[in-house]
Amino acid sequence: MKFLILRKADSKTEAGVLPSEQLLSAMGKYHEELAAAGILRGGEGLQPSAKGMRLSVSNGKVSVIDGPFAETKELIAGFSMIDVPSKQDAIDWVKRWPPLDGDVVLEIREAATACPGTDAAVAAALAPKDPAPEGMRFMVMIKSNRDSEAGVRPDQKILDAMQQFNEASMRTGELLAGEGLGPSAKGTRIAFSGGKMSITDGPFTEIKELIAGFWLIRVKSKQDAIEWVKRSPCPFGANAEFEIRQVYEMDDFDQAFSPEMREAEQRMRDGLLESGMQTTLAGAASQA
Repeated sequence: MKFLILRKADSKTEAGVLPSEQLLSAMGKYHEELAAAGILRGGEGLQPSAKGMRLSVSNGKVSVIDGPFAETKELIAGFSMIDVPSKQDAIDWVKRWPPLDGDVVLEIREAATACPGTDAAVAAALAPKDPAPEGMRFMVMIKSNRDSEAGVRPDQKILDAMQQFNEASMRTGELLAGEGLGPSAKGTRIAFSGGKMSITDGPFTEIKELIAGFWLIRVKSKQDAIEWVKRSPCPFGANAEFEIRQVYEMDDFDQAFSPEMREAEQRMRDGLLESGMQTTLAGAASQA
């Protein structure tokens, strides 16, 4: 079973404060443990919402709102994707989150299904023959609504349209990964505060701030990311809301990444090429 671990934002991540070298190292070791166990499928840290934007689609009309967004406690600072036998296994791994991250809230959501056209077999068949295009990586989050929280499946026409769109984006090298998430009723939140841990099972009430799924894309600019989303089929019909957040890259950490960390980065990339997603220690560690 695949689970998405969402690292909630806080005042530091929203201010763009980068983790210390010690925390970068601790998060890197944690993700190396996940990789060594054969369960890590990807992970990225997201830049502050001040650099992000939200797109609302209402009856065919699109509105774009630039960040920052006020509700920090409901924003996402990064994610990891793991593949484990059960939800309890996912919880046990999250309990081992590095204590150096301090007070933090982590949310576990089961990946109900890959976005149509993004499964590993399709990805391999549609992989671009040319080298991957240069560009910036963005996470596009599909916001939840009452239907997604109730587990209502999009109708077949929408699923077909999404499959065609996703497959076309994979051929161009723009789409790197995508997953749909099960309702929060099947999710769990783990909070660390003052060295103590609390576990809360879903459902969670703030539907408008929950995530129903995501795409990871690579395009040349923020505007290209917006245009990509504008072309995408609305998964819930005529109305939908998307959030676009840029992914941290290793160069964003300048000298904080030691040669050893860069070597570990390459080892993890090499080991995850067949998983359908890739991770970077820079991305994973910047969740902190």
